[in-house]
Amino acid sequence: MGVPSRPVRRTDPERRFDLRATALFFLLLAIILCGMAFLVRTAAGAAERHPLWAGSLAVMGVAAAQLCRSRWRRFSTARYVRRAAEALEEAAETASDSLDAQGLVPDAAQTTAGPLVQGQEDTAIDLGSPADYTELDPDGFEHAIAELCARDHCREVEVVGGAGDLGADVIAVTPDGRRLVIQCKRYGDDHKVGSQDMQRFGGTCFTVHEADIAVLVTTSDFTAPALEYAQQCGIVCLDGQDLHAWRDGAMPCPWERAGIDP
Repeated sequence: MGVPSRPVRRTDPERRFDLRATALFFLLLAIILCGMAFLVRTAAGAAERHPLWAGSLAVMGVAAAQLCRSRWRRFSTARYVRRAAEALEEAAETASDSLDAQGLVPDAAQTTAGPLVQGQEDTAIDLGSPADYTELDPDGFEHAIAELCARDHCREVEVVGGAGDLGADVIAVTPDGRRLVIQCKRYGDDHKVGSQDMQRFGGTCFTVHEADIAVLVTTSDFTAPALEYAQQCGIVCLDGQDLHAWRDGAMPCPWERAGIDP
């Protein structure tokens, strides 16, 4: 009669309990804990003996941590911005290729060449008729004045008129390197530029916009008090007749009139 034997359960060698490995683990853990306790105790003792030195180290540690954190944030932000720019560039190229394939992109030969003015929109400006300036809207009038500045060899011509412009509609650099600030007033014949308009421009053209030459040009005329104030402040005034003469080359440019009675 045989004796029934209990089946022996096989043990996974990887999961077998190893007394030596466990002992080594707890020994290393104890060494680490003792080392940390020793460092904490040493730091506390040093702080008691040299509180100023310890405080300085603590501040430097916090500052270093904040610096590393801010640099990491900037790095992450720059990485996201770079990815977004790459995505936008890829989308723009795709859209351009699509428009080109459909024949919607005009050829360079079909574009109209003209003076380069920063901020200029696709607005056709005919400077051949004296009535054109009064027929333009305020934005078109500003661009027309910028066109005249560019025609007469001004550099860095920029149209900046709009909400919050603080009186500056056109900014440029004259051929001799002076900063030119122009305010444009497209008024009707019965609406003259008054002293209040001139005073508002005079209060910002030199102090805020740092103009070397300040010019106020209008399609109408100026009142006597406005001309008197402009003369006192050194602002060059161009009325409708002067504007047409400037356009036709019958008078010097406004920046060449600086110092002449307005």
